[in-house]
Amino acid sequence: MLSPSESLKERHRAGLALVERASGADHPEPDFEALGNHPDVPEVGPEELSPALLRAAVLKHGCLLVRGLVDADEAVAFRDKMDAAFAARDGKDHSANGGYHEEFEADERFDLIGPRRSVTHPESMWLVDSPRVTDELLELFDRAGVLELASGYLGEPPLFSVQKSTLRRVRNNPDLTVPVSFWHQDGAFLKEVRALNIWLSLSRCGDVAPGLDLVPTRINHILPTGTEGAFFDWSVSQAVAEEAAGDGGIHRPIFEPGDALLFDELSLHATAMSPDMPDARYAVECWFFGPSGFPEGYAPIASLKAP
Repeated sequence: MLSPSESLKERHRAGLALVERASGADHPEPDFEALGNHPDVPEVGPEELSPALLRAAVLKHGCLLVRGLVDADEAVAFRDKMDAAFAARDGKDHSANGGYHEEFEADERFDLIGPRRSVTHPESMWLVDSPRVTDELLELFDRAGVLELASGYLGEPPLFSVQKSTLRRVRNNPDLTVPVSFWHQDGAFLKEVRALNIWLSLSRCGDVAPGLDLVPTRINHILPTGTEGAFFDWSVSQAVAEEAAGDGGIHRPIFEPGDALLFDELSLHATAMSPDMPDARYAVECWFFGPSGFPEGYAPIASLKAP
């Protein structure tokens, strides 16, 4: 039986092979009737979820909120595994590492040093830098039907990327005395891709902890970035976000453990913070891509086991 680290390396080799032989795919036909009418962020339960309904939600609202996509108790238990991964990385757990932290080494064609430095800080780390947590997340996603959903939505075996799958603990920053806009569309730097992001909450957030602000309408292009008020050259200012939201406005859902937001590279969203949020938000962000639309320069990992 392969160790989590060996399994991850095998999945990487399988991902590279899938990208090399990819020939194209189609999304499912959207099922707007099953989606129904939603005034803002569409919400469904896992029993209603299908690739066709998800496609309809993305095309109409830019996203879909799935309540209880993952069992709440399992989500809370996974949060403890995240803490173990951070502790192993930071040297606070002096017992046997147990696969909780080992920096992933990709094929030599990928340079991970700079990207890893930009995402690695006390509250964030790449999923693949914890082989054990990666294994357990994929098993959790498999039990919840997430991998099957991603495959049906993308029309091909879903791959996730080393650089776009992250474990995050986000706390309110009381030192931010000036409002900062973190609005963005991931397509601004991913470019032309076939994508589905699974943003899974492992704690209550949106009120007691930082959550997500959303513009729940379909935007079919990349909005102007780097304008006045934008934090990064690839991010969108608050003014541009409000204009894109129009009369529907910006929405901040409340998430419970196990709730997930599903969206693609054109969805406009931002981390939602308020000064009075006392708790940390635990979440996993896992971007899946179809092999025929995998982003250039990103290292692929196969999510499905070989038959």
